[in-house]
Amino acid sequence: MKAAIKKSEVLIEALPYIRKFFEKTIVIKYGGSAVEEKGIEKGILEDVIFMNYAGMRPILVHGGGPYISKMMKKAGLEPKFIQGRRVTDTQTVHIIDKALGTINRKIVKALKDMGAQAFGMSGRENGLIRVKKMKLEYDLGFVGEVTAVDTTVVKRLIKDNIIPVIYPLGVGRDGNIYNVNADDVASEIAMALKAEKFVLLTNVNGIMKDKSDPKTLYRTIRAAEVERLIKKSIIDSGMIPKARACINATKGGVKKAHMLNASIPHALLLEIFTDKGIGTEIVK
Repeated sequence: MKAAIKKSEVLIEALPYIRKFFEKTIVIKYGGSAVEEKGIEKGILEDVIFMNYAGMRPILVHGGGPYISKMMKKAGLEPKFIQGRRVTDTQTVHIIDKALGTINRKIVKALKDMGAQAFGMSGRENGLIRVKKMKLEYDLGFVGEVTAVDTTVVKRLIKDNIIPVIYPLGVGRDGNIYNVNADDVASEIAMALKAEKFVLLTNVNGIMKDKSDPKTLYRTIRAAEVERLIKKSIIDSGMIPKARACINATKGGVKKAHMLNASIPHALLLEIFTDKGIGTEIVK
């Protein structure tokens, strides 16, 4: 009986959030080592489906870096990175397309098998992601930065209660396909849709003042403070592009950005449908 009562209390706690976020768009980015050939772990997809059935409009953007590297090595290519960005030649960009396409189909199938409607696509389809070649002090090859987003198809899908599952490739004005950072793609899509939330699933609990002490986790932080933490190197290395993606989202009209640890069971539900949450929310 106690267990049943506890469950009812959890549902009652979630009710105001279900009401508040009904028909609101939530863009979720998930990548890293957890996204492999098999797709995305079942718990994350269960959370996405729960949101969908609760009347929210989730959009899933995924990467798959480790699987791309695995496929490159099979093709006799050695993955190369400069400051965390993959050097991408003509052969590599086609391997990326194939690898991410494989993951995408697995995710879509899993969502459908679990009772949801889902549709997979890449950023290069239907003019979704337009890019220009990223120009830095070093040449990364076919690596692009987002210049424009056309969400016509995405809007149609979410209106029909279909979950879009997107992987990060873009097309340049030269007609070439470019590899694009998945965090940036998800952030730009969230901005274009004026999403209620942009959720970035990572392998850490969120932004912490002291990475060795979970008690220093920032529950809520302003975008300007995040910038300060980057300058002070409290936020460093691979967390910098993720933090900047969240900052850009809030500056671009998204109400809140969230950074969560994807390894926590049902992290999405705990962050969105409970009073305390479990990660860091970033506000403008």
